[in-house]
Amino acid sequence: MGKPTGFMEYDRRDRRYQPAADRVVHYNEFVIPLAEPELREQGARCMDCGIPFCHQGCPVNNIIPDWNDLVYRGDWQAAIEVLHSTNNFPEFTGRICPAPCETACTLNIDDTPVTIKTIECAIVDRAWAEGWIKPQVPERRTGKRVAVVGSGPAGLATAQQLARAGHQVSLFEKADRIGGLLRYGIPDFKLSKSLIDRRMAQMRTEGVEFHTNAHIGVEIPVSKLRADYDAVVLAGGSEQPRDLPVPGRELAGVHFAMDFLTRNSKRVQGSPVPDSDFISAQGKHVVVIGGGDTGSDCIGTSNRHGARSVTQIEILDRPPVKENKGLTWPDWPNRMRTSSSQEEGCERMWNVATKGFRGDAEGRVVALQYCLVRWEKDAEGRWKMEEIPGSEGELKADLVLLAMGFMHPVHAGMLDELKTAAGLELDARGNVKGVTDGPNAYRTSVDGVFSAGDMRRGQSLVVWAIREGRQCARAVDEWLMGTTGLPR
Repeated sequence: MGKPTGFMEYDRRDRRYQPAADRVVHYNEFVIPLAEPELREQGARCMDCGIPFCHQGCPVNNIIPDWNDLVYRGDWQAAIEVLHSTNNFPEFTGRICPAPCETACTLNIDDTPVTIKTIECAIVDRAWAEGWIKPQVPERRTGKRVAVVGSGPAGLATAQQLARAGHQVSLFEKADRIGGLLRYGIPDFKLSKSLIDRRMAQMRTEGVEFHTNAHIGVEIPVSKLRADYDAVVLAGGSEQPRDLPVPGRELAGVHFAMDFLTRNSKRVQGSPVPDSDFISAQGKHVVVIGGGDTGSDCIGTSNRHGARSVTQIEILDRPPVKENKGLTWPDWPNRMRTSSSQEEGCERMWNVATKGFRGDAEGRVVALQYCLVRWEKDAEGRWKMEEIPGSEGELKADLVLLAMGFMHPVHAGMLDELKTAAGLELDARGNVKGVTDGPNAYRTSVDGVFSAGDMRRGQSLVVWAIREGRQCARAVDEWLMGTTGLPR
């Protein structure tokens, strides 16, 4: 905790953004940090609540009251030690996590939660600036070799923990750079890629070997990894996008959101992307289908391209402006949220179902055809959608981006090979089947093969991927050595 009476003495303050007009002309991070005196006051607001629900609200179970108190008292070096004890990459979560810990904060009952995410980010940023973060090179090597497939947050966390346990770890990534979703899926204006590069340098010193342009199951058979390594961890993403099979889907200008974001991120980071492959929103009427984080990233990127207009449509009801705390707290509520990208310029529409796309003579999309819908519960209490008669309409659309989420990992290649050759089991949703507790934690149905992150649990948050990566590393270490000293 911080100061016992701090929550009564200090108002909640959080980081601010650069003005929208200033930030849409670049791809740099635009969050304005709080000054140290302000951060110490915010740490002081962490009250003696008795039961810190923030622990359960945070997927990695960050020890939040402890480092809030340390910041309040000015002991920043101890704060980063506590923070790193549960989270390998707080500079990632301090920027892109939706902060369910703040939702669970006791002070959120009055809509004034402690600015946990801001304090977390300040701790790790200061620790890097002060040179307190050093490689943790193991004192001994075990002689065991582990291959980790996928270099997103789950793969990175797994690899770092296993390297620190003394194993020889090789991390395989199909793209040309390390980072997975962090590298190319999340725009640079939300997460500077220098943060990934800095962690890579630390991990190299700790013993992790990075292999890029290494598509397991396509360029390198997974059977080779199983033969060459003592254990294999499948830590890829949930990359199979949800499609929209409506008339006109084949028209030019209708794209999956991740194709749009990845090509843009590659250009921003200096990788060559030919004009014939690049997807530009400049001067276009852009329609984004899907109201989640990926959709918001499409909005922010389209605005930076100079889109003529941006409209985001969502098939569900418009959420309430404020949740009923008596029913929702300390759980994550369904309520109206506006992202920084949406603030930069976007029209938002709810209860909209896409019926099809209309094209021109050249086969390019020019309009999205829609109808309005309503949601009602049937006799069994299940929500059902019903189209509203006479509500049909059209939206101008030169570029349509499908951001409706992801179904499961891509099966073609690695997973199909393992399924055919070794009997890999998938769950009902198409993810790699595996549990998170007990003696078989994070094990797949194939001996010596483990899985963590979105490939196992489905599309989720970066912070959940870090949690699963850490726990999977512990399970692998125990399987290899018979015991483990890695934290859970």
